[in-house]
Amino acid sequence: MFYLHSRLLERSVKLREEFGIVPKDTPAESRDRSLARKHPQGLEAPAEHRPDDVHGLFHRPHGKEKAEAWLATLDDKDKYKVHRYPDTGGSMTALPIIETLEGEVSAYIPTNVISITDGQIYLEPDLFFAGVRPAINVGISVSRVGGNAQRKSMKRVSGTLRLDLAAFRDLEAFAQLGTELDPATQRQLDRGQRMVELLKQPQYRPYHVNEQVISIFAGANGFLDDLPVSEVLKFEAALLKHIQGEHPEILEELDRTRDLSKELAEKLRTVLRDFKTHAKATA
Repeated sequence: MFYLHSRLLERSVKLREEFGIVPKDTPAESRDRSLARKHPQGLEAPAEHRPDDVHGLFHRPHGKEKAEAWLATLDDKDKYKVHRYPDTGGSMTALPIIETLEGEVSAYIPTNVISITDGQIYLEPDLFFAGVRPAINVGISVSRVGGNAQRKSMKRVSGTLRLDLAAFRDLEAFAQLGTELDPATQRQLDRGQRMVELLKQPQYRPYHVNEQVISIFAGANGFLDDLPVSEVLKFEAALLKHIQGEHPEILEELDRTRDLSKELAEKLRTVLRDFKTHAKATA
C-alpha cells in the first residue's frame, strides 16, 4: 500500500502567463511573439519595468504590472497595449493515485487526501475482471464539486443514477443468495444490469457529452428494459448513429442550450419509440 504525500497535492500549480507590449490593433487571439516591442535597455532596464527575457516579454510574478508600468513611460503609448498571450497561463491540478490494501477503502480514509481533493473515483479489480470498464464503484465514488461542473442536460438525466447503481449493487449481492424476488425488485435489478452495460466504454473511445445524455436518457426511461443485456451496446451504437444521421437538430439543440427542455425530452422519447419500433420490425 502506498500514499502520495498529500502536501504536494494541496494546491493546484499556476502556470505562468506571458505579456508583451504590442501594437494596439493586435488581435486578442494573437500568439505572435515577434510583435512584442523590446525594451531598449533589455535586461538592464530598471527593475520596475524590466522584461523577463531577451524577447521583451514579461512573465514572472507581477509581469502584467511591470508591462503596464513600462507602457506608461512610452511617448507613443497610445499606439500600443499590454497583450496577454492566450496560449499561456491557466493551472495544472495534481491527481493523486492511491492503492488500498486488498481493496480496503477505509485504509486510506485517515489520510487527509480526501479533505483536500474535490472527490474520489474508486476503481475495483473485481469490476474490471467482470468486464465493467471503467471499473468504477459508484457507491463510494463521490464528487464534492457535484452538479456545478455538469451541464443542465446531464444533471436532468443522471440525477439519481449514482444512487440507483449503488442500490443495484446491493440488490445484486442479495439476489446471489438465491432469494426469490418480487416483480418490482426484479425490474430494478434488470434495469441496473442494463445501465451497467450501457456505461461500459471501450478504451480510447470517448463519448461526446450530448451522446452520453441521450444514452443515459434512454436507459433511465426504460427503453432498454426489454433488450437482452448482450444487445445493449449494439442498440446504443445504432441509436446514436440514427440520431446523428436523421435527427441532428436534437444534438444541435443540446449543444446550443446545454439543457434538456421538456419539449426536447418529449421529442427524444418519440424518436426513441419510433427507432425501437423500426428496429423490431427489421429484426
